[in-house]
Amino acid sequence: MNTRHNKILFWGCFIALITTSYAFISRIILCTGPQFAMEFGLDKVSVGELVGAGIWPFGVSIIVFSLFIDRIGYKVAMFFSFASYLIYIAMAMAAYSAVHGVAGDALIAGQKHGFQLLYWGSIILGLGNGSVEAYANPIVTTMFNTDKTKWLNRLHAGWPGGLVLGGLCTIALAKNQDWRIVLGLILIPAMVFFAILATLKFPKSEREQAGVSYLAMLKELGAFGALVGFGLVFAQLQQVLVPTAWHWPAWAFWIPTAIVVLTFVGITKSFGRLLLAFLIIIMMPQATTELGTNGWITALMEDPMKAAGYNSAWVLVYTSAIMLVLRFFAGPLIHKFSPPGLLLTCSALAGLGILALSQTAHAGTGIIFAAATLFGVGITFFWPTILGLTSEQCPKGGALTLNAVGGIGMLAVGILGQPFLGYMQESTTTQQLQATNPALYQQVTVKKDYLLGAYVAIDPEKKAALTDENSVAEIKSAETAGKFSALGKMAMFPLFTFACYLALSLFFKAKGGYKPVQLATK
Repeated sequence: MNTRHNKILFWGCFIALITTSYAFISRIILCTGPQFAMEFGLDKVSVGELVGAGIWPFGVSIIVFSLFIDRIGYKVAMFFSFASYLIYIAMAMAAYSAVHGVAGDALIAGQKHGFQLLYWGSIILGLGNGSVEAYANPIVTTMFNTDKTKWLNRLHAGWPGGLVLGGLCTIALAKNQDWRIVLGLILIPAMVFFAILATLKFPKSEREQAGVSYLAMLKELGAFGALVGFGLVFAQLQQVLVPTAWHWPAWAFWIPTAIVVLTFVGITKSFGRLLLAFLIIIMMPQATTELGTNGWITALMEDPMKAAGYNSAWVLVYTSAIMLVLRFFAGPLIHKFSPPGLLLTCSALAGLGILALSQTAHAGTGIIFAAATLFGVGITFFWPTILGLTSEQCPKGGALTLNAVGGIGMLAVGILGQPFLGYMQESTTTQQLQATNPALYQQVTVKKDYLLGAYVAIDPEKKAALTDENSVAEIKSAETAGKFSALGKMAMFPLFTFACYLALSLFFKAKGGYKPVQLATK
């Protein structure tokens, strides 16, 4: 295929990724805002279920699709993603109709029906979003196989591009009560990417062009990759699909995981590439730094924005615009530093940004934004550059290893990273309260468990029952101090990735410098 064809195909994938992130953020904004809660009678638990329904299928579908996407073809996956957007919008419109123009018992029934439509529509949307990543990443690495990391950074500029659009639409439509408009706008980029991609010829994967067998691809991932990837998939499915009334033990997800891993061992007789295993280990704390901590930092910036009289969505626009611009100009940095060197530098900047932000509890807006900018620049190149590094060093793994690293990162944030961030915040807060007022600590705390162990947290009901203003103020002070102290502790994640990338840089230096692995075309 000629260069012009490749560029058009790239821009189609780029717009598909914009569609993905716009759909992702617009749905979350509506779910966590007041409109869905009021119109569908949702409590916080229901809101959490609705938010999660669009997130967990994203990571699951990236990994699962990658197992057979070369067999079904990238274009089939593209049609599936486009169809998922159409189905989601249709179900959302039906949910709107279920609660408008009715009252009494009909409204109660409509709210239940509407919630189910939104819930299952969100799952379909999440699967479609994951399929975009599953086909866009390998298409770009196949077309630009001599400069993969640069073009993956450009491709993934589409993600913050969609977030910018989502933020601007949220600001523009802030006073509009008809949320169908916000969601309906998904169809504009969806129809654009479909119109571009539907008539184009999609390439065979780099792996297939080089004559690398399906078995060889599975061997690259191996038993370790299968253990981590499908372990996270089944852990996620157990959390969201198994009713709590069934009282399944926490280790139950290991049963299907063991079956998959043993199957991999039997078929491939391979542990997997050691370098790939190392990158998988790095990806989990790196993704937590980028996706997990980033949400925390955005919340810190929202309060001063609201105090200054601005819509908090400008925070999203600001941070996303930084990533959008910088990813387009990643090429010179990649050639100057190499992918491991760039990731090493990014880890240092992200760590310094987190430490700076942890000291802004009583700082002004300007200082907070300056520290957030430092952090934002640090995380900008994380995701696409580690994907590029994976594809350049493990090309025999094709779409499977490339997308498995991304899927593992996303699932690790939801299953391990976010709960750990919450654990850090709760533990630091309660330790602060215990040190300042042991009696109040005993009065309002409760012991809880999560996937990684036990912890002590402030019980919301006990806190709400307090009538003494001094006690309420002490808890608020402990929460503020705990939040910023815990944020500072999160610098351990980029510190860990810094050490890993330093070791990786030294490894490649000992081999004569970083060189992408090229597959000879058959």
